[in-house]
Amino acid sequence: MTVELHLDDRPLPRRIGLIALATDHTTEPDFHRILSPRGIGVYATRIPFANPVTPETLAAMAGDVTGAAALILPGEDLDAVVYGCTSASVVIGDGAVRDAITAGKPGTVAITPISAGFAGLRALGAQRITLLTPYVPETTAPMAACFEAGGFTLQGVTSLGLTDDRAMARLSPDSIVAAARDALVPGSEAIFVSCTAVRAAGVIDRIEDATGVPAVSSNYAAAWAVLRACGDTGVAAPGQLMRLP
Repeated sequence: MTVELHLDDRPLPRRIGLIALATDHTTEPDFHRILSPRGIGVYATRIPFANPVTPETLAAMAGDVTGAAALILPGEDLDAVVYGCTSASVVIGDGAVRDAITAGKPGTVAITPISAGFAGLRALGAQRITLLTPYVPETTAPMAACFEAGGFTLQGVTSLGLTDDRAMARLSPDSIVAAARDALVPGSEAIFVSCTAVRAAGVIDRIEDATGVPAVSSNYAAAWAVLRACGDTGVAAPGQLMRLP
């Protein structure tokens, strides 16, 4: 008996690549929680990274982005590729990172947490921002400058003083909410919680309740940008950004 075999074009109709840091604990769980129920496949690769989180160690990843992107389902197209590091996207340069992604995976939509975060804040109509990071001040400084160069007014900047992204991933949800509440400066139209290691995406609604303003985090913004790149405008997670038309 001969069975006629039929091959689908893709095992899943929509799929994205994720370039995660070797030390990352957070981005894959966040993406699988938000994106997988929407039928979006998440295919990850890892990029070398060595703590501490400083401008120097972040910049050292620049030469590995293209190769990492090329490793994700070689020879097959993706709807988007996300580089999962906010601070490195700033230190290396957002445009340079996205160019490196498309060099390794031509034709894809290249997404960084910082470009997605800016797009999300603009979609919310937020120009006056409170910035909260888990980093030391020397790592936060380039990010603050990037926000200002992007046309945002920083009402306040808070750095939590951590140097190891594995410790950043262990910040408890209650601690993240409390830090956001304490960081918010009156007059802010939104708060941005930086770092793909920080588990803020899972408590966006709690942050918004505690601060009274829209909240955007690195992984939350990147997931939102992925959904749009895949043509999905549904509400995939709590938070005001996801509920925008």
